[in-house]
Parts: sequence; structure tokens; C-alpha cells
Amino acid sequence: MPGRPRPPGTEPRGDNRRMPTSASPTRAVLFDLGGVLLDIDFDRALATWAPHSRLGTERMRATFRFDEPFHRHETGHLDNEGFFAHLRQVLELQCELTVVQDGFNRILVGEIEESVRLLEALRARVPCYAISNTNPAHIAHIEQVFPGFLGRFDRVFTSHEIGHRKPQPAAFEHVLREIAVPPPEVLLFDDLQPNVDAAAALGLQAVLVKSPADVRAALGERGLL
Repeated sequence: MPGRPRPPGTEPRGDNRRMPTSASPTRAVLFDLGGVLLDIDFDRALATWAPHSRLGTERMRATFRFDEPFHRHETGHLDNEGFFAHLRQVLELQCELTVVQDGFNRILVGEIEESVRLLEALRARVPCYAISNTNPAHIAHIEQVFPGFLGRFDRVFTSHEIGHRKPQPAAFEHVLREIAVPPPEVLLFDDLQPNVDAAAALGLQAVLVKSPADVRAALGERGLL
């Protein structure tokens, strides 16, 4: 999203042109969380960690990677303690793991109010689901700090529970099996172009979100407002 700093390698790519509106009815809507419904800011993590590392903010920014432990954490193969110990090592943090976790959770800023209002209005018309590349620490933090947020969805599909991350086709295939809705009748909102492309390749209606206006426009085009 414009103006919202993100971890390296997660910036939206391409433009926000939508896939042509499907002739099929929209029977389910699938929302990404971070960048679509939740504001994220990686600089908040760096600000928390900076006093505890000799690297400094910019070197930590350059060092942080979506590496193998990160992917294992987000697919349920590495627990919180193991992942935060890894971060502490690579970022050269001299602090307790609780401080590492606190910084990691501060990435989650708050609800994007306009998009959440659209979700609230939409729920009465069509089933709404969430699909997110995330981890147990962030989900626990969301449940604690934003009570009721996850309860807005008919079901939440998280990468650490289903064992697959977007844009892997298996992530979307898992959701499609569970909700039992044909791909052309599912509308996805996501803020990363590779995820949109992967969903579209499977036949989903897929919209790249750069602002709440993209969500509103796509719902309006489909008569869902």
C-alpha cells in the first residue's frame, strides 16, 4: 500500500488493474489480511529492535529476509521460540526473546477502517473468508489487540495451519476444497501481485489492492455493495 513501509521483498508489484469481471456470480469473497484489512509497518519492528542491536536500523532492514526459517514459521514447521531465536541471531539482538516477539508483533498497526466497513457490509450478502501468510505469534496478537476482528469471517485460513503459503497453488486449492465453491465464483482481494496472479491462474476472480478504493470498486462492479 502506498505510504506504508513493508518488509523487504513484499512491496506490491505491477499495477492494480483487475482481472476482467467474471460472468459467474460471486458466491464467496476471500480477503488477505495484512495490507488489505490490517495496516502494517515494518519500521515499527525495527524501532523496537534498534536499541538492542549493534547493526543499526538500516543494516537490520537490509539483513532481514524472508528466508527458510521465516517460511518454516509461516507453514507451521518452526515454532515461535525457534523463529525468534533465529531473528535474534541474524539481527544480532542482545535481548530476551520476548523483546524480539514484541517488535515482530508491532508490525501490525491496526484495522484499515474503510476496508473493514466494506467487509462488514458484505458479510450480509455473501460468505467472507480470510487467507493469510502468517504465523501463530501474529494471530495470537491480533486476537488480543483487535478483539472481534477475526470473528468477522466465516472462516480464517492461515498458512501456518494449512501448511502452504501464497502464491503456492496448494494454498488456494486447500481453501477451495474447504469452502466448496468453484474458483470462478470466488473473489480474492490481495495486496501482492504474485498472489493475485497465482489465484487468477486457478480461475479465481482476483483483484490487486493498493487502497480501499480498489475493494470498493471491485465490489461495486459485481453488484455486491
